[in-house]
Amino acid sequence: MNVITSAVQAVGLFLVTNIDDIIVLSLFFARGAGQPRTTSKIVAGQYLGFGGILLASLAVTFGAGLFLPDGAIPYFGLIPLALGGHAAWQVWSNGDDDNDGVAQKPISALTVAAVTFANGGDNIGVYVPVFLAVGTGAIVAYCVVFLCLVLVLILVAKFVATRKPIAEVLERWEHILFPLVLIVLGLVILIEGGAFGL
Repeated sequence: MNVITSAVQAVGLFLVTNIDDIIVLSLFFARGAGQPRTTSKIVAGQYLGFGGILLASLAVTFGAGLFLPDGAIPYFGLIPLALGGHAAWQVWSNGDDDNDGVAQKPISALTVAAVTFANGGDNIGVYVPVFLAVGTGAIVAYCVVFLCLVLVLILVAKFVATRKPIAEVLERWEHILFPLVLIVLGLVILIEGGAFGL
């Protein structure tokens, strides 16, 4: 897998795992309206939180890679498949209450970082099997693209925060797109890795 292919795949993976962050960050921008340095606090917090997600993903990847046989790696596709299935079940059973815990106090970088990291469990569950399936060069490409796209995500969220109809559309369809893409991603990892003799 070359670096360009990895970068293109990283864009798709980032969008899938972080689309819900647009809503959360938009709420932070709305809450911080009129407060000093709101944008810089959100940028710092998002990078801190997402950096923690990446570090956790890399730690699990390299730790798991040392202790697992190569034949077990494709089965990590079961993680996004299970996450997507669980999210789809929540949508189907109408129990999809997505309360991301935005605190009722002034915006701080640490608050944004904490919410970003807490909301990133699905990111780690998706990134680890992908990282396990690619080489070191591709992992570096993924990380660089992810870190560049964090700023794009913040800018989009700031735009959305001032455009109520867009925020409502994203909030309406995210609960369907998220499980669908996770399920497809899990199946791709399983099939490409030859899990279960596929």
